[in-house]
Amino acid sequence: MSESKERTHQVAFKGQPHIVVGPLLKPGDKAPNFKMLDQDLQEKTLKDYAGKVVLLSVLYSLETSICDVQTRRFNQDVTGLGADVAVVSISNDMPITQKRWCTDHNQQPCLTLSDNRDHNFGKRYGTWVKDLGLHQRSVFVIDQQGIIRYAQYLPSIGEHPDYDKPVAVVKELLKEAGKAKSVKAKGAKKK
Repeated sequence: MSESKERTHQVAFKGQPHIVVGPLLKPGDKAPNFKMLDQDLQEKTLKDYAGKVVLLSVLYSLETSICDVQTRRFNQDVTGLGADVAVVSISNDMPITQKRWCTDHNQQPCLTLSDNRDHNFGKRYGTWVKDLGLHQRSVFVIDQQGIIRYAQYLPSIGEHPDYDKPVAVVKELLKEAGKAKSVKAKGAKKK
C-alpha cells in the first residue's frame, strides 16, 4: 500500500477535479495504523481503539455546514450503541478548534482527531487532497480485528455521505460480536 500514490481527478471541489494522495481502500483491507492528535494534544493511533468497532468520519472542517451535520449525525446514530464502538471525526482542524466545536455544539462524548500535523492519516487512507490541504470526505467502518468492513469516498467534497449504510454495518458488527461473546460464555459454563 503506497502512501504517496497520487490518484488524479478523484475528487471535485467547487466543480474542479483534484488529486488525492494515498491508496483507495476497500472492504477486506487491513486498516492502516495512523498517528494524530486528540483535543488535548495527545497522540492517538488506531491501536488506541483496539477491540472496538470504529467508525471513522473524515471531513475537511468541523466549521462547515456539511461537516457539522456529518459529525452530529454519526455521533447521534452510533454513540448510544455502547462501549464497544467508537465514532471518530477526523479533520485537518487544529485540536483546539475541534475541542471548541464539540463544546460549543454540546457534542459529548465527541472524539475528534486532528490530521493537521503531518497528514499521516490522509496519506495512509487515501483522503489527502494535496493541492487544497483538505481531506476528501469519506467514511470507514473498521471491525474489532482491524479490518475495513465499509469504505465510502465521496466524489465531491460538497456531498453528504451515506449515513445509513455505515451505521447498519456498525450495528451488524456489534451484533456478531454479541453472538460470539454469548457462545464463549456458554462454552465456559460447560467446562
